[in-house]
Amino acid sequence: MTRWQADAALLFTAVLWGGAFVAQRQAEAVVPPLSFVAARFAISAAALAPFAAFDARRAVRPLDARSWRLAIGVALTLFVGSVLQQVGLATTTATNSGFLTACYVALTPLAVWLLTGRRPRAIVAAACALALAGAWLLATGRGPGEPLTIGDGLIVVSDFAWALGIAMTPMFLALSPRPFTLAFIEYAICFALSAAVAPVFEAPRAADFVAAGVPLLYAGLISGGVAFTLQIFGQRCTPPSEAALILCLESVFAAILGAILLAERLTAVATAGCALILSSVLIVEVGPPLLARLRRATARNPEADPATGSAKRGLARTLD
Repeated sequence: MTRWQADAALLFTAVLWGGAFVAQRQAEAVVPPLSFVAARFAISAAALAPFAAFDARRAVRPLDARSWRLAIGVALTLFVGSVLQQVGLATTTATNSGFLTACYVALTPLAVWLLTGRRPRAIVAAACALALAGAWLLATGRGPGEPLTIGDGLIVVSDFAWALGIAMTPMFLALSPRPFTLAFIEYAICFALSAAVAPVFEAPRAADFVAAGVPLLYAGLISGGVAFTLQIFGQRCTPPSEAALILCLESVFAAILGAILLAERLTAVATAGCALILSSVLIVEVGPPLLARLRRATARNPEADPATGSAKRGLARTLD
């Protein structure tokens, strides 16, 4: 997979995740949150089981202890993030949930720095700050009559889990290039934990799951089985911070689909937030090639205009 193909996979993931906010919001009124998370990841695990078996058959060696620790760590971040997000949807909108979830874009470079010691590039840090500003406009752009809620706060807390998961995924793939295996482990652990905890707090009925059949299938097969797996494949070639910027476009798609399917209002301020998030992604995607071209042009003719050449070199060093 080339870098552009990986980025395209992540973009498609963002589209599917944007639709998942609508499905989760629809299911929230019918199925309790922990039960919903258990059911969706049971579907995801069942869908990925044959692919994980294929991964295991062609593997040169079994997973070592460190790979297992990383896989379990990623699964725990998915569990925490999914549960907090689903509980938060009880008191917020699909649009707001998508916007606030996108705040993990600002936390992912910090998570990478914490786990690997690699500092984020200046251009990535600037783009993350721009995306965070866009997410804030999107989250608060509903007007003074609709202040932030407890659900909004829970979804912001879930961003820490999403950021850690995105940061740890390429660490697993570097040790064990088995994306289907990682996806299956994530889904199976999320199902097991949710199914174990749900009866303590909830008492769902079989009829509830039938009533939420379409949202459950979308969340389990499309958002889980397809989108989360595409995210893992995309992260094989795209660095975590850049991947987070592309994935945060889910907030834009959540807003669009929320407006179309749930009649959620998108104000001018919220639209400006969408524009900022889109701009942040374009900066990371288009900025590095432009900087590389700038360096080549400066290196070929540095004496043509010494002052301008020096300024260009300084700009390139600052942004890279």
